[in-house]
Amino acid sequence: MAFTQFLDPVAIAIVGGGTLLAVALRTPGRDLGHALAAVTVLARRRLDAEPMLRQLAALSRIASRHGVVALDRSVLTDPDMAAAIAAIVDGRSADDVETMVRHARRARIERHAAAADVWAGAADVAPTMGMVGTLVGLARMFSTMNDPSAIGGAMAIALLATLYGALLSTLIFMPVAARLRVLGRAEAFERARLEAPLVALARRETPRHHQLGGAAAAA
Repeated sequence: MAFTQFLDPVAIAIVGGGTLLAVALRTPGRDLGHALAAVTVLARRRLDAEPMLRQLAALSRIASRHGVVALDRSVLTDPDMAAAIAAIVDGRSADDVETMVRHARRARIERHAAAADVWAGAADVAPTMGMVGTLVGLARMFSTMNDPSAIGGAMAIALLATLYGALLSTLIFMPVAARLRVLGRAEAFERARLEAPLVALARRETPRHHQLGGAAAAA
């Protein structure tokens, strides 16, 4: 059996185009962009905070020996950790740093959840659009009962649309949504491990930073 027998452009347009349109209409543009961009992270391994924790320990030693200002020259690839270190260098309080880190983590959780919801929504819509394609095909078939040569094409639309909707939902959209949720939960847990070391560093260095600033002002 040739694979081309399972290809029907009309059924593809109804299911694929209808699913895309329905998702786009009910999803904010920012969330839709995040959902599409999230596809690039599916092949990545789960986030491991151990390298960042070791880097934080090294930064803490540098701050103890050379002062917190020395951290300003550190090269940090993680944007959330880089923002927290920059806040510590600027003399922000430990409470401010803690709030910043938690807000950044929660914002990431929300973005991951929103992206997963978009793909889960597509999984819900695809079978419905498959049924729409089936109804279109049946309507076309009944309208061409006097033309036996057109019945086969209409029946193909009806059957293949249901097939496309089921396959897209089960084999693509739902697995993508599930994978994004798994990665998002793992990242949220690992990033939570960074909060305590960052806040501890801020709490230890902020008084020293203020003392240095006061001495400079007095001079």
